[in-house]
Amino acid sequence: MSKGKAFEWMGVVTAIAYSLLVASNTGLEFIGFTLLLLSSFLIGIWAYLGKHRGILFLQFFYATAGIIGMIRWYN
Repeated sequence: MSKGKAFEWMGVVTAIAYSLLVASNTGLEFIGFTLLLLSSFLIGIWAYLGKHRGILFLQFFYATAGIIGMIRWYN
């Protein structure tokens, strides 16, 4: 498996875990938002390596949403 594919699939798996944790409404939302931030970095690296500029741009907003979610969880 290439390095790019590894980043892609690790990002996908963490994004799936994020969405399931947040949707479960079980108090694990902070972990979910942390996974969203991690996923945005992983998919961002994949997008950069593959020159997928639109997806890379989208990851900045997902990272921002993850940070906002983590901050709001404690406020």
